[in-house]
Amino acid sequence: MAGVAGLLGCTALTAPAFAQESEDPKEDIVVTGSLDALPLKDVGTVFGFDKTLTETPRSVSTVSQAQIERFGVTSIYDLIAQAPGTFTNSFFGVGGSLDIRGTPGEVYFRGLRRLDNPGNYPTPIGAADRIDIVRGPASPIMGPAKTGGYINFVPKSARAGNGSYLAEPKAEFTYTRGSWNNNMLSASVVGPGSIGQHEFGYSLYGELTDSDSYYDYIKTRQTLIQASFDTDITPDLRIEFGGMYDNYKGTQNGGWNRVTQELIDNGTYITGQAKPLDTDGDGKISPAEARAANGGLGLGTFGGAFCTDPPFDVPFAFGLNNTCLATLYPDSGLTNVGTTKLSRRKTLTGPNDFLNNVAKTLYADLIWDGGNDLEIKNQLFYDGYKNSNENAYGFSQFADSYVIEDKIVISKKFTSNAGTFSIQAAPSIRYTKFKHADDFGYEYFGRVDLTEGYTPLSTRLLSTQTDSEYSSYFQGHYTDAAFSLLADLDFAFGLDVTLGGRYDRMSVSSTAVLPKIDPTQFGVNIPLEAVNTPNRADGTNLQKDTKGVWSWTASANYKLPFGLIPYATIAKQSVIITGQGAEVDPSNVYGDSWITSSKLYEGGIKGSWLDNRLYAALSIYKQNRTDYSIQSLTVNQAIKTTGIEAEMRWSVNRHLLLTTAYTHTKVVNQAFLNGGGVFFYYYGADLLAANGIDPTLILGAAPNGLVPLADKSMAERPTPRNIYSGTASYAFDNGIALTASAYHVGSMWADYPHTLRLPAYTLVDLGVSYETDHWLFQFNLKNALNERYFRANFVELYASQNIKPELPRSWQASIKYKF
Repeated sequence: MAGVAGLLGCTALTAPAFAQESEDPKEDIVVTGSLDALPLKDVGTVFGFDKTLTETPRSVSTVSQAQIERFGVTSIYDLIAQAPGTFTNSFFGVGGSLDIRGTPGEVYFRGLRRLDNPGNYPTPIGAADRIDIVRGPASPIMGPAKTGGYINFVPKSARAGNGSYLAEPKAEFTYTRGSWNNNMLSASVVGPGSIGQHEFGYSLYGELTDSDSYYDYIKTRQTLIQASFDTDITPDLRIEFGGMYDNYKGTQNGGWNRVTQELIDNGTYITGQAKPLDTDGDGKISPAEARAANGGLGLGTFGGAFCTDPPFDVPFAFGLNNTCLATLYPDSGLTNVGTTKLSRRKTLTGPNDFLNNVAKTLYADLIWDGGNDLEIKNQLFYDGYKNSNENAYGFSQFADSYVIEDKIVISKKFTSNAGTFSIQAAPSIRYTKFKHADDFGYEYFGRVDLTEGYTPLSTRLLSTQTDSEYSSYFQGHYTDAAFSLLADLDFAFGLDVTLGGRYDRMSVSSTAVLPKIDPTQFGVNIPLEAVNTPNRADGTNLQKDTKGVWSWTASANYKLPFGLIPYATIAKQSVIITGQGAEVDPSNVYGDSWITSSKLYEGGIKGSWLDNRLYAALSIYKQNRTDYSIQSLTVNQAIKTTGIEAEMRWSVNRHLLLTTAYTHTKVVNQAFLNGGGVFFYYYGADLLAANGIDPTLILGAAPNGLVPLADKSMAERPTPRNIYSGTASYAFDNGIALTASAYHVGSMWADYPHTLRLPAYTLVDLGVSYETDHWLFQFNLKNALNERYFRANFVELYASQNIKPELPRSWQASIKYKF
């Protein structure tokens, strides 16, 4: 709470004003030196109305292009220092989506929702002109969306509308060099054009990345292209269209295996080789060879399994014992056991691992201005990806999915002495087609000795290499026909009320491609007998359903004296439960549990002072899934979150900008809490050792079973309770600018059963730049204090079984030429 008190205390500060005068406080305000960090401009990210963030009754932050550039923001992890309510654990090392309020968020592109991306490819932060971070579910106009929140990605190419007003094109080229042979070349041009007598504005942006990595066997090759165009078809009719092409070639990073507290604290690693299982000599362990291990018992020990009488009588780790493991499960142990110090460079990544993703995003907006504050906009949107992923420890997947959405937004504003009243009506239809397969039933993280790397003792034959024996293989489509209505009643006496509702008619068709699924795997996504049974001639199982659901929102704020604006919001949102490849699990359809809903209760206070040079906001919230019996472990957990968020942004003068933020979050997995425990892969060596088991007898297998949660605290999702962050930028008159950003994360559990604790850390980034009319030279130092810190990995299943050691001190230097 000290962070909140300090933040609110800033509202009493005074400073000289440097804002330009304007009759409308929202129009043409320029605060020099602010890096566009102050909420002075209208942002329609939340409700679609022309309001600043100060006037919007929700917890929202915006990170401008100037902030992204000045502070060297290159990934979603860098956003933690820029906005409260954000923290992301590792999802196998890929920064796809930002965790907001303790649960995976979503990514919007120019206000329309993209396909889910928990870790299919990194979201290209550096290609954004602005990033809006909205905490809590989307409004009816923007929805349907999940509980935590979303980031709205405004691409650099969205500047096309400005280009039509330029006398000549403007362009810039940037070359960035960084640690570990990181090379990136980017270029952009914005300007006017014409076809005959018809004028238009255009914007083009491109990035090429060729980079090695601090970690062994990881390289990144990426090509990103954005384009947009803007033109008036008639004096009242305008069209905006464009898109983005993102071709990413990289590798997932599972982090360290064989994790113990000693490894985290002192770097001491358990060495040793797994027992040979490759009987056919092809250099890889096939599913059949894994099943044949331990005399046919396999490597997937469930609780005590056959160590108890009767078998499976104790589904917990304490059902195991060393004698049983040595006798019945000899293939699960290690040989030549020892210890050594492990480099952070050596992680669960092999020389043949890859993560390839091609994402294509297209849009076309047709906007008609009917005069008298009437506007009709038709938004056509496409987003799709083709993804392939292989990891030698035993995971592979592919996805080939896309979404097409068309939405008509009819907006009308009424102005009178009583106030300004705005209405939006939006019919829409959204069609998603998916094809996605996973191979996760034979993941053996502990078999590879990271000091030696993958060998035939630890390399798995993957389903994507044989196109067979997948853990899940789903294909199908779903359609969402919706109508939403939103009204904003801004009364002249200071009260502003926003009310809205949305009705979605959702239809789904999902097929389990059973001929390609291994039915022997325990824990596959289709456990229901009805879905495991073919109901079509081709041997597949088809499940269909149609549902109608409601979402709604109610918000109010009031403009008090001294610039204070208290607000309150209550909202309910319904959404389809999808997986990592935008797929709908057919067993959820069969069980009538493929749609879920969430509620938000939020209250807070905002304000802007010193001629809009100082902005502060404080919010208190509770949000939760209203049903907790179903969840997607990767992208849509059954989470209940309570917390406090506070931030301050202060442009002290034309030289100095200061920001600070505080986050207090408590996140509870309701499915785990109400179940009293849950199925897990046993968490590293410490959980086994706590039950008297020699971990070297089982690290070559995939021990799993039930983990009881002894008290409510063990149902808390592993995420930090408190985060403190801040940034500072000082620009001299001679073109030199200095920056610093930092955030502090306290010590936290890495897993639900509380077997492994990650140390606290403070991450500090520093920067210096020099800018002239045509040139920009910039140097950024990341993790300047060279903190040794870690992130838990996929906490719903693995967590302390895999811990990702994060990057040490690194640097990046850029040269930009503008003309």
